[in-house]
Amino acid sequence: MPDNLDPTTDPSQPSIYQIRIQGHLGLQWTDWFDGLTITLTEDGDTLLTGPVVDQSALHGLLKEVRDFGMTLISVNRVQVN
Repeated sequence: MPDNLDPTTDPSQPSIYQIRIQGHLGLQWTDWFDGLTITLTEDGDTLLTGPVVDQSALHGLLKEVRDFGMTLISVNRVQVN
């Protein structure tokens, strides 16, 4: 991860989150989750990973997951070392 995205050294920087969704999403979802990397896992889930500027933005992402009827498995803040 780039040094300029480290909220532990600069609290004004976005936190990195990983959102796990049940099932594989197609590449057409990239536009809906702009700025997040979509990774398809071997166990059949999808990981959305990337910077989220604040809690309001995180709730907005989770609202999109809900509104599209996707099954949310987990939300984790990724620790930066």
